[in-house]
Amino acid sequence: MAEEFLSLSDQETRHYARRFASQLHAGDIISLTGQLGAGKTVFMRGIAEFFNCDEQLSSPTFTLFNIYHGTLGDKPVTLHHFDLYRIQSMHQLEVIGFDEYLSSSYLSVVEWGERFPEYASLYTVSVSLEYAGDERRRIVMK
Repeated sequence: MAEEFLSLSDQETRHYARRFASQLHAGDIISLTGQLGAGKTVFMRGIAEFFNCDEQLSSPTFTLFNIYHGTLGDKPVTLHHFDLYRIQSMHQLEVIGFDEYLSSSYLSVVEWGERFPEYASLYTVSVSLEYAGDERRRIVMK
């Protein structure tokens, strides 16, 4: 079942992401899709805020992935954040250990997950962000 929201600002996008994050579990793998600048990293920031690791967040575009440590209540949470935008081949994914990270019990968020459809069956949820005019974004979770 898909949920759809219209966000009018970055703050509202982060709000929807925090609400979304409240339903996540260890081992979930989330695919974030959308054009450049559509708000994937803003959405990721909201997820990181929910797990109290937002101060560590940076776009992993140049580092390919980041690992954040946060909490949920009194329990530690490890969050893997991948950005596949610059990855050109399956071999590059293998070199960074993508398969091993996804098969872990940690929560993983993958920006540009659609670039490698071979992994589509692993994604617990896909979130698509689209321009809907000016600062507005259409967010579809399925």
